[in-house]
Amino acid sequence: MSDSASSPNVPRPPRDPGPNVQFPPPLLFVVPLGVCWMVDRVVATPRFPEAAWTVFGGLLLIACGFALVLSGIFTFRRFRTAVYPNRAAKLVVDTGPFAYTRNPMYVGMTGIYLGMTLLLTSWVAFALLPAVLLLVMRLVIRREERHLTEKFPEAYAEYCARVPRWLI
Repeated sequence: MSDSASSPNVPRPPRDPGPNVQFPPPLLFVVPLGVCWMVDRVVATPRFPEAAWTVFGGLLLIACGFALVLSGIFTFRRFRTAVYPNRAAKLVVDTGPFAYTRNPMYVGMTGIYLGMTLLLTSWVAFALLPAVLLLVMRLVIRREERHLTEKFPEAYAEYCARVPRWLI
């Protein structure tokens, strides 16, 4: 007696790799900040003056960014869909922070990045932000959007028509 599920002749359905992003997206934010921090320790780079507003503003942006990232994670978990972009989504989530932006976790990471830039008082880190966001768009968000469009064509198109990619 042979179990047909374990038989080598029974083909397995193909695994949906989801957006198939092969690295943790937060690295796109953390690595440039780390490089700027290290370079700032060795080379005199342009800095903006440290003041009470930079510390307060930096901490506020970091706190708001973490709140947004965690809210997005908890919302995905509540709906039991993939948090990591190397796994397939089970549905289009459009509640919680996803009712205001299609990418609340990346908006939150951008807030954290800007907050860290203020704490580091680094013009170089600030100047790198457009490149960071371009990489996030090309290496992560486009893949996620392609996956959602293929898997949920009508629901995702309707969601995109209602909710901006970022905040505006």
